[in-house]
Amino acid sequence: MERYRAYSKGAIIGAFVKFKKVVVGGTFDYLHDGHKAILAKAFEAGERVLVGICSDEMQLLLQKDSAGIQPINMRKQALDALLRSEGWLERADVVVISDAFGPTVEDPEVEAIVVSPEIRKRAEELNKLRGSRGLPPLEIIEIPFVLAEDGKPISSIRVRYGEIDVHGKVLKNFQVA
Repeated sequence: MERYRAYSKGAIIGAFVKFKKVVVGGTFDYLHDGHKAILAKAFEAGERVLVGICSDEMQLLLQKDSAGIQPINMRKQALDALLRSEGWLERADVVVISDAFGPTVEDPEVEAIVVSPEIRKRAEELNKLRGSRGLPPLEIIEIPFVLAEDGKPISSIRVRYGEIDVHGKVLKNFQVA
């Protein structure tokens, strides 16, 4: 069984490598199995993990459907509880970010970033910005989407709208309008 597959663009999928410091970011709204998978990969790959959680103001900049996103204090509390329950809290540095890249664009200690397929292009943009500032590019560790039982990716939006639960189980009462 192949343990990892390296790509010329610096992506490592399913890698079992260790970095001193890894970064991961997101809204972490309605923590679901996709969030848990990306965090698990980050803590598998890194000794320390910088976790960027989007500020309330950033939600509008992300051009996502931000209606109904939980306030930052609720999202941060849930994230802290998850990190504690998984035994990751002491290895985590949680920061609230107000732009797409957070402190990673200037942090020389960060060596890798963990992303889902939808965020890969943003990680590539981040590497260009780091390069323009004289910093080395980050290894991009891309994990596949975690799929719900209907074969579609689990997402906070789908959870928020009552389409699926946080584990990807399709909710029987969900009706497409």
